[in-house]
Amino acid sequence: MNKKEYNHLKKTIDYHMDLYYNQNAKEIIDYEYDQLMLQLKAAEKEHPEWVTKDSPTQKIGETIKREAGVKVTHNVPMLSIEDVFTKEDVISWVNKVHAVHPGCKFSVETKIDGLSISLRYRNIQNTEKMELTIAATRGDGLIGDDVTVNAMVIPDVLKTIELPYDYLELRGEVYMSHKDFDKINEKLEDMGKKLFDNPRNCAVGTLMQLDPAITKERGLKLFVFNVQDGPRELMQNHTVALEKLASKGVLVVPYKLCTTDDEILTEIDNIGESRGDLDYDIDGVVIKIEQVDYREDFPAGSKYSAGQIAYKYPPEEKEAVIRNIELNVGRTGKISPTAIFTAPDSDKPIRLCGTNVSRATLHNQDVINQLGVGIGDTVIVYKSGDIIPKIKAVLKHEGEVYEIPNTCPVCRQPVVREDNAADIKCVNPFCPQQLIRTVSYFTSRDAMNIKSFGETYVRALVEEGYIHDYSDIYSLKDSRNELVVKGIMGKDKNTDKILKAIEDSKENDPVKLLTGLGIQNVGKASAKEIMKSFNNVMELVKATEEELLTIQDVGGITAKTIVNFFRNPNNIKIIEKLKDAGVNMATKVAEGATRKLGGMTFCVTGTLPTMGRKEAENLIELNGGKIIGISKKLNYLIAGEAAGTKLDKAKSLGITIISEDDFLEMLK
Repeated sequence: MNKKEYNHLKKTIDYHMDLYYNQNAKEIIDYEYDQLMLQLKAAEKEHPEWVTKDSPTQKIGETIKREAGVKVTHNVPMLSIEDVFTKEDVISWVNKVHAVHPGCKFSVETKIDGLSISLRYRNIQNTEKMELTIAATRGDGLIGDDVTVNAMVIPDVLKTIELPYDYLELRGEVYMSHKDFDKINEKLEDMGKKLFDNPRNCAVGTLMQLDPAITKERGLKLFVFNVQDGPRELMQNHTVALEKLASKGVLVVPYKLCTTDDEILTEIDNIGESRGDLDYDIDGVVIKIEQVDYREDFPAGSKYSAGQIAYKYPPEEKEAVIRNIELNVGRTGKISPTAIFTAPDSDKPIRLCGTNVSRATLHNQDVINQLGVGIGDTVIVYKSGDIIPKIKAVLKHEGEVYEIPNTCPVCRQPVVREDNAADIKCVNPFCPQQLIRTVSYFTSRDAMNIKSFGETYVRALVEEGYIHDYSDIYSLKDSRNELVVKGIMGKDKNTDKILKAIEDSKENDPVKLLTGLGIQNVGKASAKEIMKSFNNVMELVKATEEELLTIQDVGGITAKTIVNFFRNPNNIKIIEKLKDAGVNMATKVAEGATRKLGGMTFCVTGTLPTMGRKEAENLIELNGGKIIGISKKLNYLIAGEAAGTKLDKAKSLGITIISEDDFLEMLK
């Protein structure tokens, strides 16, 4: 691996770390992430001179959350645990420890897939009891968020412990059971809201809630797995401390004390075999040195806790038989095939990593062909931790490779596959299934943001014949009494609440309307940029490709897509209906706004003579310009004193450098 490939790998891992730790989402499975980290570690082992503090191998992962309240500096850093991926690596590490401390023992524990929390207890004056004073998330390992109020409503978190010590700090893992997770997602689905991807994400979002009532309602749980700080008697032998805590009612992580290699490997196997029976997710096994004093003899770097490793199970795989392939039509008309399968010897779902699994997306016809999969085939299904199930391979063929039909499964109209594209689409804009997704997107948060009006209600209204396109939602008020009698959106109170939200949405900025139209390649960000060039949606309707191409970030494909959308008479009819219903089409123009800098991009650096950087940027945007970073797309760099590296980079790219006076001259 050369230095360029190494830097690219670092950026890739940083991207996925940010998704997982800070945005509670992910695009790749745990196993794939682990393989990237192994590649990075191998490169850094070969080239230690490349390692810097910002390397993913040197960071714990989570950044400090800022929206949840007060920050807490950890008395004892909350570090990660170094991962290993083979049993040979486990035994190698154990042997290394035994070579130094022959009498060493090991605690083998389940690694709960949740989020770490520290709990600080202090003595209640003149008693032999301790009370919880601070609970904090791990954050970046050194500083976390104060979540004491939310921790207090978690039943497994003891508010008081009958121990006579002055100070005690525990570390635990907050998690969510499968049962509670399913219950929350069922409720969100009924409300038409976005579902959580997995129990860990739900646990993170729940613990970070500003309202402890929500935290309490969702039923978080906790296992304590370490004594961070406390009296000597709890800081000598790890499992002795856990036993002591358990005797006082503290829920501690399941563990087993082992001495030999065989005992450790047997326990790893036992935990692995029981994963499917647990009511919570685990992402491995932790092996800790029992004698706490020995741990510092086995450091693992600044990122990891000394004296312990985490064994990560390989992706779990099981056989299944495909019983059917279901076709769904999305908002854009894309037909998505999904394999429906059961265990080979029954009609029940297979069990993977603690959850029942009976479906896996096949994406498109190309993927089906690559797998060579058909109805009746026996396949291998895999799932790493909590990710979406995937079909890995076909074990036994029973028939022909499945072919997506040439008609829509819902409206029976012909489907098309564009040249050089993998997706097969239904192009009938009035396809019922497509209509449900289209209207649901129109009402969503990023679009018209009609609160509480989710897909469940949209589906019912489409099926009952009240909605034929998204403009029809603005005439629902005319059927108010009928809707209440039928209970389609609930009784009087809920129906009136939704109807009011629909009326209120008429005043939205036209950026939201343009987003809601669902034009291909026109999302929230591009809609905002496009509407900077038009005073009214009706002006955009008449725009040519040439006019659209003058807008920053609008390329040839997007321009053509927009023009074609507004050439469709059905779409024009919907726009006219929205206009007649009173939906706002006009952009609110700020006082003093002009288009003098329209289509131009600017960056401001250094100290300007008479105005602050923010003031200059506001003037640019007020006059139709756009603020971007240093790149080949930049037209002008406004440079003041001490411009620094941005000035050097702009010069190397041949960007026009201007002063504050030059800039003000452009505004005359």
